[in-house]
Amino acid sequence: MRTFSEQEQVRRQKKDALIANGLDPFGKRFIKDAYSTEIKEKYQALSHDDFAKIDDIYTVAGRIMFIRKMGKASFFTIQDKMGKIQIYISINDVGEQTYSLFKTADIGDIVGVKGKVMKTGTGEVTLKCLEYTHLVKALRPLPEKFHGLTDIEERYRRRYVDLIMNEDSKRIAFERPKIIQCIRNFMADQGFTEVETPVLSNLLTGASARPFITHHNTQDMDMYLRIALEVPLKKLLVGGMEAVYEIGRVFRNEGMDPKHNPEFTLMEAYLAYSDLEGMMDLTEKMFQTIAQKIYNKYIFHWQDKDIDLSGKWRRISMVDAIKDKTGIDFSEQITLQQAIELAAKHDIPLLEHQKSVGHIMNLFFEKYVEETLIEPTFLYGHPLEISPLTKKNAQDSRFVDRFELFIGGKEFANAYTELNDPDDQYNRFEEQLKERDLGNEEANDIDMDFIEALEYGMPPAGGIGYGIDRLCMLFTEQDSIRDVILFPTMKNKND
Repeated sequence: MRTFSEQEQVRRQKKDALIANGLDPFGKRFIKDAYSTEIKEKYQALSHDDFAKIDDIYTVAGRIMFIRKMGKASFFTIQDKMGKIQIYISINDVGEQTYSLFKTADIGDIVGVKGKVMKTGTGEVTLKCLEYTHLVKALRPLPEKFHGLTDIEERYRRRYVDLIMNEDSKRIAFERPKIIQCIRNFMADQGFTEVETPVLSNLLTGASARPFITHHNTQDMDMYLRIALEVPLKKLLVGGMEAVYEIGRVFRNEGMDPKHNPEFTLMEAYLAYSDLEGMMDLTEKMFQTIAQKIYNKYIFHWQDKDIDLSGKWRRISMVDAIKDKTGIDFSEQITLQQAIELAAKHDIPLLEHQKSVGHIMNLFFEKYVEETLIEPTFLYGHPLEISPLTKKNAQDSRFVDRFELFIGGKEFANAYTELNDPDDQYNRFEEQLKERDLGNEEANDIDMDFIEALEYGMPPAGGIGYGIDRLCMLFTEQDSIRDVILFPTMKNKND
């Protein structure tokens, strides 16, 4: 049997009293015509005396966040999705019965108010209540404090309370969809078509990641939740759609930290007849469009650093970046044994499937370079072994035409000149299976349907994937991914 605190018991008694008086404690439809912030902004510049000749009336609704009950007149504040506004309520304006109803209200209750706009002697735009409507009785009191470090897990676990109590959380919750809508508008302006592709797959392909596995009862087969969007989007290029993208959830059965959540939002875009350079240009333009249209600025404070998104961004090869930090030149013909010795000398442990020059080169990058790339940087020229879906570089087949975008030492995007040679793609898949046999749990399956699609002919293309959550972290200036996801993955409360 549930038990209730003293406050909760009192609120439930008030709920019963509302029912006894013929009122629904959980309300019904209520038509409002304004939001708090709109009213305050419209009238803030007027003086107290100006309101003597203003008879404007508005109807608002929201949650009571503050009450100062007095004798025959009181003040309270309601909060709607835009912000807060003060209400003045008097027995002379609403009558004794309605005023008595108001005096039973608690902080957290949801109410409707029709009132005349006014300004108090202290200069606060206020609604003088003419009609008061009880809408919802809150049976649980709001916490007094809900945004300190000691409450951080509860903030994420009970996001609904966080949105009530924390203005910054609410700001982020509304900014994220604005960012995504800006991206959609931008992509439409560039001639892209937004599409939807399957979440369930019977193959593990499109990225290097450990999957979540589920089971299809009717077909009696295990299936993967998708780890990427790539393969079906490339099939659409084969079909002639030419410029496609998708914004969707993907699922990777990996660790959680301030930059990773097991389910996250990925955007992938593919453009026929483009290449790596085209994806760089698209990326610069998209980020700068978001910065300008939503925030009207190019400098964002993130990870304790000021990040400038304006101008042309730095472009550097992985080989040159490693050489700058370590003096080691991986553009030279380094043998596998030499690479293994270099890794041992620099205290870089190797798993069995990482014993190749390309994997070792990437491990050097991750150890010595990645965190140093603060300003927006396109890092290109990745080794073949870590890029199974990317076209080889025409000048040096040890490398592929791929870049990653790094900002603040973190990866924000991954792009390719896409591999469209079906025989080469088949051979790459076979190499992935060899890596799996050596213990690489992130290796891809052979996707013969995709090979068949490529055999019909896929145009030369550029492709890119963006982590939307991390992008939102930058623009909203948040250090944790859980601050930009409304309902992040959490451990069980009792764990």
